[in-house]
Amino acid sequence: MASEGAPPLGGVLETGLYVEDLPRARGFYEGVLGLQPMFVDDRLAAYPAGPGSVLLLFQRGTTETPARLPGGVIPPHDGSGHLHYAFAVAAEHLEAWTARLAEKGIAIESRVDWPRGARSLYFRDPDGNLVELATPGLWKNY
Repeated sequence: MASEGAPPLGGVLETGLYVEDLPRARGFYEGVLGLQPMFVDDRLAAYPAGPGSVLLLFQRGTTETPARLPGGVIPPHDGSGHLHYAFAVAAEHLEAWTARLAEKGIAIESRVDWPRGARSLYFRDPDGNLVELATPGLWKNY
């Protein structure tokens, strides 16, 4: 919900993570989560992460200087530490995700049953980022 006078937002378009080893991270996101890259170069990999949403994996250290493109400049950015983000999943697919993670040797760190009826699984990517798979009902708007 936008504050009074602010134009509405259409959603989170991109989520960026900074990884130590881009090929290793790609192996996880493609091999475990089944994501298919839309764009890859030495600096980043971009994945569709649901309707209107993109997951960006940046090779750590490659975004600290401006990226000059034909249409303009992307200002420098960076991040550190173990970040958290969540993928939305249908409730009927949560057990299939549990089985897939086990099959791929990915430990589930935690499971949460939320008051509104949602359920979440938490696990780590190779860089220690906390990945969540969450079913509908977690938030008032989801």
